[in-house]
Amino acid sequence: MDVIDRIAKELSVHHKQVSAAVLLLDEGATVPFIARYRKEITGGLDDTQLRMLEERLAYLRELNERRKSILDSIQAQDKLTPELELAINAAETKTLLEDLYLPYKPKRRTKAQIAREAGLEPLADALLEDRSLIPEHIAAHYIDSDKGVADSAAALDGARQIIMERLSEQAELLAELRERVWQKGVIHATLVSGKEQQAEKFKDYFDYSEAINKIPSHRALALFRGRNENLLALDLKPAADDKDEHDRLAQFVAQHLNVSDLSRPADAWLAETARFAWKIKLYTRIDLDLKQRLREAAEQEAIRVFSSNLRDLLLAAPAGAKATMGLDPGIRTGVKVAIVDTTGKVLATDTIYPHPPRKQWDESIATLAALIQRYQVNLVSIGNGTGSRETDQLVADVMKRHSELRFSKVIVSEAGASVYSASELAAKEFPELDVSLRGAVSIARRLQDPLAELVKIDPKAIGVGQYQHDVNQVQLARGLDTVVEDCVNAVGVDVNTASVSLLKRVSGLSSGVSENIVAYRNEHGSFANRKQLKKVPRLGDKAYEQAAGFLRIMNGDNPLDASAVHPEAYPVVEAIIVDTGKSIRDIIGQSQFLRRLEPSKYTNEHFGLPTVTDILQELEKPGRDPRPEFKSVEFKAGIEKITDLEPGMTLAGVVTNVANFGAFVDIGVHQDGLVHISHLSDTFIKDPREAVKTGDMVNVKVLEVDVARKRISLSMKTSVDKADFGTAKSPDKREARPAHKAKQAEKPVSGAFANAFAKALKK
Repeated sequence: MDVIDRIAKELSVHHKQVSAAVLLLDEGATVPFIARYRKEITGGLDDTQLRMLEERLAYLRELNERRKSILDSIQAQDKLTPELELAINAAETKTLLEDLYLPYKPKRRTKAQIAREAGLEPLADALLEDRSLIPEHIAAHYIDSDKGVADSAAALDGARQIIMERLSEQAELLAELRERVWQKGVIHATLVSGKEQQAEKFKDYFDYSEAINKIPSHRALALFRGRNENLLALDLKPAADDKDEHDRLAQFVAQHLNVSDLSRPADAWLAETARFAWKIKLYTRIDLDLKQRLREAAEQEAIRVFSSNLRDLLLAAPAGAKATMGLDPGIRTGVKVAIVDTTGKVLATDTIYPHPPRKQWDESIATLAALIQRYQVNLVSIGNGTGSRETDQLVADVMKRHSELRFSKVIVSEAGASVYSASELAAKEFPELDVSLRGAVSIARRLQDPLAELVKIDPKAIGVGQYQHDVNQVQLARGLDTVVEDCVNAVGVDVNTASVSLLKRVSGLSSGVSENIVAYRNEHGSFANRKQLKKVPRLGDKAYEQAAGFLRIMNGDNPLDASAVHPEAYPVVEAIIVDTGKSIRDIIGQSQFLRRLEPSKYTNEHFGLPTVTDILQELEKPGRDPRPEFKSVEFKAGIEKITDLEPGMTLAGVVTNVANFGAFVDIGVHQDGLVHISHLSDTFIKDPREAVKTGDMVNVKVLEVDVARKRISLSMKTSVDKADFGTAKSPDKREARPAHKAKQAEKPVSGAFANAFAKALKK
């Protein structure tokens, strides 16, 4: 089965769909572009299917490259038989491919090779062929002190090493044993002696066993972290009845040597050889393989969870194009102030000192009121760090004393603001601003548009994943980059206001081209239409084709340039205009009129029904933002630390992270609580994401508070049994959730985005 057929089978789609998508990818098309603008060609493959296709295509091509390399290597050794070539060509996984290659793979000088050099391979073959032979007698013929074979025992040991190596290199045997242990094996974790104090956070695993194929990803990664920190020892038992299963597996290996009658001398010797092969060679290999399999599966699931949470965070509700004041709180060093206009452009900065030791409260109120009035500020974004509560009170006093000013205040996370402020990117963006003031700008902008600010931060630094520092960092980066790319293109980008960080995530645009767009914009002014993009240096026809539909030009020459309609499809809209006798401005936004049109009437050889249908939907709401409406949550007054909590309390909160075992919720006490999956819904759910996603505002009930371990158990059920209070379900023996950093102060009000973003750049 070739690559195309295999992917088609895995995705349950037609061969021609996969073939078309692969051709487009090979020509340089991006997944967002193909999913949105090439539906006719791919038969409507969506972005999720295309991402899976892209991933499998890369894997299978790597597999084929490795296959060719292995065939070439064995051919060069003149050992390639038709049967072996057939088996290698049929191998569907890298593991099986490497198993087949094992006997021919160049290796260091093994005991078996030394035995062969001593002329002991004929002895091994003789014992395998004639079971009536007495091993000690036949071995005497191979004694040769010059070759290091001092006696019969040494000769038999050499023969045994040869047979053991052969067994350890039998692909079929390895595969059968591997699957058998995977189905019945048990991972047993124990505390490393003398590490009780350091391993406190792994207390749940001090004497812990679980079937290897049942361990969920978060638990597997916790176990591996404990092992890597030399706090836990992990043993793989082939089954719960460890000793008996070892014996059964040794007998299974013996069957591969056709050991049938232990009364025959050679059979008895070979049975013992099989036992040694299992314990010394095969079990050691399988132990490594299956732990690696468990880890890889856990990492893939963790990356999937992280990607899902990141997607929710990136697509969190923006406050929108409103003049915003950002306040970066500080006590002794003062509160940094920045005002940005509706596009995020910095209008003014300042520093006020309302808190001790200067206590310039009234002067600070006057300064803020004057700035709010002068720049017609709609929103005040307050960072949630040290001094946040005091600064929030300051803004509240501004509202009381200056009731004529109409603005709202929202607490946002300032996590990462200081790190970003000192970064090379921030210095390039704000060369004229002091480092301390850049943080205030970031705090203002992240309220306006979280996506636009988050793209400036390495996705791996946004702490909304399971053990993200324990997984393969290359795969994690690749997975998260695709999420960022998909989110940016799903929302679209205003080419006249977007930063380089945002533009470079647009389909078809590199960092260099993105920099050229901004430079061109700065030199020539705003783009009036999409055609002008072709004047940007290095933005060629291919890049334009891939990017144009995702770049928006608001209030430009052509209303379509503010929509997701691709310029190549403008003729379809022109045909509608001619047919209906209306202007483009007359039909945009006219839902009833547009829904009466028959899409099939405007199809042609270039644009099929899917594209025309998309165009009509886009004309109803041009450039529509898929993100939800901005809302904020108000934390309960007086509940500011974990010791304030009591079982039975009902609180408002924001989901900050969704894991396979439940959801973490920020309830304003600097320590996320856990809603176990069994308490997420009144009905049974398999996946927590069926009930919640990162950024959701929820109401929860406190079940149990463990101050010493900093664990809070919560419930979202409409009714909770009395028995659940104080005896809440353990958070799946997970590693304790890290507390919020000390810098994070009390948060009376917070945006849904802000709370989730609190994890950014902390790790």
